[in-house]
Parts: sequence; C-alpha cells; structure tokens
Amino acid sequence: MNTPPENLATDTPHRLDPSGGCPHAANARLLAGGAVSSVVLPGGVTGMAVLGHDALREFLAHPDVAKDARHFAALRDGEIPDGWPLKTFATVQGMTTADGPDHRRLRSLMSRAFTARRVEELRPRVEELIMSLLDDLEREAVAHDGVADLRRHFALPLPMSVICELLGVDAEHHDRLHDLSNRIVATDIGPAEAMAANREMVEVLGAVAAARAENPRDDLISALIAAREADGDRLGPHELIGTLMLTVIAGHETTLNLITNAVRALCTHRDQLALVRAGTASWADVVEETLRWDSPVSYFPFRYPIRDLTLDGTLIPKGTPVLAGYSAAGRDTKAHGPDAGRFDVTRHGKARHLSLGHGAHFCLGAPLARMEGAAALRHLFTRFPALTLAVPDTELPRHASFVGNSVRELPVRVHG
Repeated sequence: MNTPPENLATDTPHRLDPSGGCPHAANARLLAGGAVSSVVLPGGVTGMAVLGHDALREFLAHPDVAKDARHFAALRDGEIPDGWPLKTFATVQGMTTADGPDHRRLRSLMSRAFTARRVEELRPRVEELIMSLLDDLEREAVAHDGVADLRRHFALPLPMSVICELLGVDAEHHDRLHDLSNRIVATDIGPAEAMAANREMVEVLGAVAAARAENPRDDLISALIAAREADGDRLGPHELIGTLMLTVIAGHETTLNLITNAVRALCTHRDQLALVRAGTASWADVVEETLRWDSPVSYFPFRYPIRDLTLDGTLIPKGTPVLAGYSAAGRDTKAHGPDAGRFDVTRHGKARHLSLGHGAHFCLGAPLARMEGAAALRHLFTRFPALTLAVPDTELPRHASFVGNSVRELPVRVHG
C-alpha cells in the first residue's frame, strides 16, 4: 500500500495584500487550513508562511533553516527584480540575514548594548523622555480641541529617541530615518520608490557613521567602528551600515507598534485597564498580552529551508522564501485555547508568544522594548486616566504593510 504524499499546500495560495490591513480575519481562515500556507508575495513571487504557534516555534529554531539570501532560490536565479519591495529584507547585510559564525560575530558586537543591566541603566533616561513627551502630547491636545495623535506625538518619538541616542544618531536625522523606515517596511510601494528609500537610508547612515568615525563618542556606532578598526575583519563597511539600518528600523518600529496597539487594546477593553489599575495585572502583563494578541509584526521576511523540509505535514521546498506569521501564531487556538481571540491581561505566564522571535535570532532588543512599553503605558494612563480613542478603532487607517501590524494614526482624547 502506498504511503500518502506529504501535503504540498497546493490549494490556491493566499495572496498577501500589499496595502496591509488588519491581518486577523485572514489569519484565522488560513489557520483553519493548517499551520503552514502557500502565499503570493508582491510581484507574483511565490512563498510560504508559517502561521501556527507550535510549527513556527519549530521552524524558527530549525537547524535546516537559514537567513542568508544565497539560499533564496528565486533571487539566486535572477528572478527577483531590483526594486522588489521586500528585497531589502533579503539582501541587507547584518544580523537578520546572517547565519552561524557570521551571525554570532555580529550579534556579539551588538549584545552589550542590550543586556538587562544596560537596559536598567537606560530606565531614568527613558522615564525622562516619557514625561517630556506627555507634556508635548497635552500641549498638542490643547491646541486641537482636546485631541492629539498619540502615535505621532508619543508612541513614535519615544523609541526613536532611545534607539538613536543609544546608537549615536543626532536628533536632526530622526524624522527622516522614520520616514525612510516606513517606506522600507511598506509592501505597497513601487520599484523606484523602494530603491530610492533604500539608497537614501544608506546615505544618511553612511554620513552618520562618517561623523562618528571623525568624532567618536560614547555610543554604539563609535564602538562598532572601533571594533572594526581594531580588527579589520570584525565588521565590514557594508555590515556596519546594514547593522545600523536594521537596528534603527527594528529598534523603533516594533516598539512604536507595541505601544500603539496596547493603547488601542486598553481603550477598547476598559475592563482590562481596570484590572491593571486594581493591581490584578501589571503593565508588564499588558505588554505581553499585546505582543500575543496584536503582534507589532505580522509577517516577517525571510527564512529559507536549505533542504526540502516537512513542517506539520506540509512540504516547504528548499530555497522557498518563508514568512514568520507572528500575528497568526499569537491567536492560534491550538496553542492559546478557544479564547485566543480575547484580550486578557490576566493570562500572566500563560500568555506565551513568539512575537519577539525564538532561537538564535531572538530579538536582541526585547528587554528594551518591554521596558519602554511598560513604562510608557504606566505613565500615560497615570497622567491621563480618562484617555480614550477619538475615532472608533475599526475606522483607524491601517499600516500600509503586511510586515508591520498597526495603524498609521491614533487620535485620542487625553481627558476623555
């Protein structure tokens, strides 16, 4: 008797919407069909997504899965054009596209800036920034009939200021770098704009690095340059710029979306906010439940099997570009129970999630993101206990990307 073949995920593949949108309804439909799904990426590029919690956990730590784009078959074979909106995710040189010894080398250079001890040393500065930004938020609300865009005036400048101060990027570059980051993670832009954003980001960061080489300071860029000069093979020039690009993007976009999504969740679940105020749950619990329930990243590119790989009964062919489906895994009922779609800050230790990664590529900035998120929420709702959304959550404009998962604006009434 013949053994039935593995599932090749041959059903009509899911065409990811380049304009983004709320991912949860589509995620639920895909998960109903299995933990692994075929997808169509922008430009008609075929790929796959791992959606189920357990399957994603296995995939992220699998020894036969690589991050280096030389394993991306279609790219290697010249089938991916310049200006493809996701090409930077594949080709930028840095920690997120390195494997084995190269990954360990690059990660070790960055890790000292993100230890738990270093994060605690940053706490006073983070708290100082938060208090200043809350003043700015109130001034903005007073000037606009009680309404202010919390994303623009609070959730964005906090992590951008922290990561740029840590790196050594002067304030004059912050707005430009955020705009470029937005365009690089967008999945709905054309080839010319994608290439221009990538080129300008390299130029800006190259100028910053040159300034730090000329005038070293007590910051991470200066330390990285010193490491390169002390031992020439430690960090090449392309790796330096790639590492800075990835750190700027990941170091503020994820926390920006985390704070935004947490505020939205608390404003639309006042009972959960009341539990935190009563001491039944902590602000750290809010952060973890937001990471699970509404992950700041929906589908993160890319990983590539270095051999044909069967995951949860589905074959992922060698060289396939695979997305990590964090927002889907966070609401997987097989892992989180039948109430996975409910925002519940009392899950405590049960709120396990993969939204900050797993395995060798676990997010280096996780302690910083968690600290910033919890501190921001605590001070925000202490200062403005009646804060509420000025627009229904369902009407908020969504992020124009299936990579990032959030809204573009968050108008709030700070005094209810």
